[in-house]
Amino acid sequence: MVEIVRIPALSDNYIWLLHDPRSEETLVIDPAEADPVLAVARERGWTITQIWNTHWHPDHTGGNAEIKAATGAQVTAPAAEAERIPTADRMVGEGDRPTLGAHQATVLEMPAHTAGHVAYYFADDRLIFVGDILFAMGCGRLFEGDAEQMFANMRRLAALPEDTKVYCGHEYTEANGRYALVAEPDNQAIRDRMEEVARVRKRGEATVPTTIGLERATNPFLRAANASELAKRREEKDNFRG
Repeated sequence: MVEIVRIPALSDNYIWLLHDPRSEETLVIDPAEADPVLAVARERGWTITQIWNTHWHPDHTGGNAEIKAATGAQVTAPAAEAERIPTADRMVGEGDRPTLGAHQATVLEMPAHTAGHVAYYFADDRLIFVGDILFAMGCGRLFEGDAEQMFANMRRLAALPEDTKVYCGHEYTEANGRYALVAEPDNQAIRDRMEEVARVRKRGEATVPTTIGLERATNPFLRAANASELAKRREEKDNFRG
């Protein structure tokens, strides 16, 4: 089994550190900054061998250079964003299969938040690292794409096995949930989930990873019937102050 460590960074980012005990390889996904990642790896006696980026935004790539300099790790990044991730060594696109030891991921191209955004799906391990495409009860803003692209992404994600664990890039669940209650006021599953989220956050704990099954039941963007409904919900959420 892959060991996964959640590392809080900046104001609300999560960096994901994965370790394969058999091969002793260690992978960091979307390092917003280097120091906390290097500290955790050092504490555990792990040597970082790889860095994978889901997209170019600095709060997902900011630690690349320092970690690479300290460890010699190879950086894998979306081919469509090569010019914006100068530390990249390997560029990947749809269907490529990077590995962590014997654990193989499939690259899924998911443009919308950025033009070349990708996700890394470990089908055998039931894990997916989605960057800023899917959040607990939310989705990413449409900075470089459109609602049709995001709706297609949501359909792809909704089709994954319901027990797939979803690792996203931010702790946005409370804010997303407040909007979800407005978007679907009759959805009892959202109300129940928000009660649990309140308890978890009161204890100072994280609300992610989530699962595909939980998002199918409570995420108003994953549940949108079509691209028009997703676009309407995304605009409402962008302006939501609840």
